Amino acid sequence: QVQLVESGGGLVQAGGSLRLSCAVSGSIVSINAMGWYRQAPGKQRELVATITGWDITRYAESVKGRFTISRDNAKNTVFLQMNSLNAEDTAVYYCAAAKLGQWDYWGQGTQVTVSS
Repeated sequence: QVQLVESGGGLVQAGGSLRLSCAVSGSIVSINAMGWYRQAPGKQRELVATITGWDITRYAESVKGRFTISRDNAKNTVFLQMNSLNAEDTAVYYCAAAKLGQWDYWGQGTQVTVSS
């Protein structure tokens, strides 16, 4: 099993920044990718960013140039640095871990609210 705990969400004004953290514990040896998803009210959960074991990153078009995913292997933590936030970024953000290409593990989510 893998446990994921997100933190760092909150209320921020448009144009501001937040950094989300995801602490990873448990059976992490076979994890081959980590990701951040988000779900806004009334919308489907969508991919925000992913990072592989070789530090290959991928971003949704809507966040490219504004968000950065990174990780600290020594601390078993994945980060999502979010800059130039706007109201459309308001959502619950979820950390996810993949083994064998499947997003099998999810955190409980952290709320990000951007006020305009």
